[in-house]
Amino acid sequence: MKNDIVNDIRRRVDIVDIIGERIPLIARGKNFFGVCPFHNDSNPSMCVSREKQIYTCFSCHATGNVYTFLENYEHWDFRETLKYLGDLVGIDVGYANYQKREGKFDKIYEAYRIALKYYQNNLASSVGREAKVYLNNRKIDDEVIKEFEIGLSLSNNDLTKLLEKKDYTLLELNKCGLSSDNRDIYHDRIMFPLYDINGKIVAFSGRIYKNNDQNKYLNTKETDVFKKGHMLYHYHIAREVARSEKCVIIMEGFMDVIRASTIGVHNTIALMGTALTQEQIQLIKRLSSNIILCLDGDDPGQAATLQAGELFLKEKIEVKVIVLPENDDPDSFILREGEERFRSLVENAIYFSNYKIRSLRRNTNLQNDKEKAFYIDKVLEETAEISDEIRVEIILKNLAKEFDIGYNTLEMRFREKKEKKEKPSSFITFTNQVIKEKTKYVKAVENLIYFMLTYDWVITETKGKHLIFPEEKYRITMNEIFYYYEKYGIITIADFYTYALDKQCVKEVLDEVLRENRESVVTAVLLEELYKAIRENSLNLEINRLKKKIEEELDPLEQARLAEQIRKLRIGD
Repeated sequence: MKNDIVNDIRRRVDIVDIIGERIPLIARGKNFFGVCPFHNDSNPSMCVSREKQIYTCFSCHATGNVYTFLENYEHWDFRETLKYLGDLVGIDVGYANYQKREGKFDKIYEAYRIALKYYQNNLASSVGREAKVYLNNRKIDDEVIKEFEIGLSLSNNDLTKLLEKKDYTLLELNKCGLSSDNRDIYHDRIMFPLYDINGKIVAFSGRIYKNNDQNKYLNTKETDVFKKGHMLYHYHIAREVARSEKCVIIMEGFMDVIRASTIGVHNTIALMGTALTQEQIQLIKRLSSNIILCLDGDDPGQAATLQAGELFLKEKIEVKVIVLPENDDPDSFILREGEERFRSLVENAIYFSNYKIRSLRRNTNLQNDKEKAFYIDKVLEETAEISDEIRVEIILKNLAKEFDIGYNTLEMRFREKKEKKEKPSSFITFTNQVIKEKTKYVKAVENLIYFMLTYDWVITETKGKHLIFPEEKYRITMNEIFYYYEKYGIITIADFYTYALDKQCVKEVLDEVLRENRESVVTAVLLEELYKAIRENSLNLEINRLKKKIEEELDPLEQARLAEQIRKLRIGD
């Protein structure tokens, strides 16, 4: 894609609007700040500049323009990002001059796509009649089958043979979990494709539908593209819905998600039957800060709810919880009770702290004074975690009324726990991380590059100075800036950043330059100081080189000649 079209699209969008649609931004002066989505951030450490059209995180140092933000946030490649932004501003990017780069795992993805079509054809043909009846009996009709691309594996090895004909080796098929020892992995199972967060098929889950002794579900083994703890089922669909509805619902399995979709609830994701991981939490935080847990109502489901809720609390997010009947999961509840009852549960989801208090009560004998006192004490501990004073007062009043205890007594104990929780530690934590101070020369070079990208006249001024940069990365970056300005006649930080995306050396320099707050105004005096620092560095390097030659030289006359060179350099001759 021609560079002028890429930059034209970038200039027509506002990075503040694009990022603000995905994370809340707060205006501070002329910049905007938000919680960085690229690391475990709880305080707004990402700065977004409308003036420069770039973002920078002062904690993890994530830096870039609107293209890099969308690529990293949405996990899109540049082609997808370009099309998305082009559609926003009404520019048809086309792909005549921009071919999608071949990905490392493209062949694996293609194998899954072939397998999907094979499974779908099986279910749609006469051999899939029995499986179709099974699905229909479970209230999964043709529309749902099509929407979730459900298929059927057969009791033969035709998929392996098909893929071998398409130049896949048995080693490749074994590695991606579709075959084993020249045989299909899946036999006589209803096949549910599993997608990564961008909607690419990366695995399958096969469910038995005939009476036999096999495990109910068989999932693809973990591969280079399928890591259970790094993905969430239905994420690629729920992403836009969750943002528009400002809420995301977490369920345990993909059948729960599929069932919810049949009643029009699409802002759902599933954990794939695994415990919630830190990687999944970061993905979920990108969807919405209004998170609802809707896990199974049995004992394991309740334990998973408590565990997940605690993990979110560590992220300073109090989720809400849908409490299902003990023997229900979302799938069975929706089938039996219908849409209206389920939506009512969503609207009346309780705060996790209240759910924890309920859980404490469930295992307590309130007829026993000792257990009752312990329960009340634990409730006060949990209440001390709540920042909403109105909710705190409601809980304390309910406790006082139910157990006939003076409100002042409870409040005094609550305040003790609150103060203890908020009391700062007397220990000072030291870090072993050593932050290397930048030299005067490095600071000068980075400031000069920043000013060249901010003020056109600095480029012309600098080009005539014939400065020497011993490091290749600085030489390349400078030459690229000169080339870009000469070709386009104008330069901005955001545009040049796009230009440098496929130039790793230059991009690394730009990232370093943009990580720090720098002077916004350049003067001739400041510029001369930068030039001086760069020249002094070159001078010192040359003097050190000559000193080393003197140490290695055996001829006294040559030593004297080198010493004279050093003297002249020092006096500026």
